Amino acid sequence: MMDLLGDASFQRLEAALQASSLRQQVLANNVANVDTPYFKRSDVAFEELLSQAMGQGGTQDLAGRRTDPRHIPIGNEGPVPAPQVVTDSSTAINNNRNNVDIDKEMALMAENQLRYNLFVQQVNEHIRLLKIGINGRSGA
Repeated sequence: MMDLLGDASFQRLEAALQASSLRQQVLANNVANVDTPYFKRSDVAFEELLSQAMGQGGTQDLAGRRTDPRHIPIGNEGPVPAPQVVTDSSTAINNNRNNVDIDKEMALMAENQLRYNLFVQQVNEHIRLLKIGINGRSGA
């Protein structure tokens, strides 16, 4: 059986959704610790890791899809990187050595929510197109 949701674009969307969900948790933790002495804010690195994995700085290689292990691989279709939580230990903006800026964190949370909604829409569109391909029509 062919893995319909296992193509590279869907895997990237899935990883982006996971990264966005993790980022929301990390940002919420930053907000919760805004007054905690010596707390250092964290963020999630994913987009830059994905960009590097896809082609080292924007030069993306075209990757062929292999439906049989005997097919010759074409291009670079490496694994999608996992999101990583990174902590900013180098700065301090308060007298208590905390580096959480509540306004910045709230703006990042709003941006992340918009990004998450976009990814969900893209997943839904991907699935809708698969249904059209399977059913042969655009009706439900």
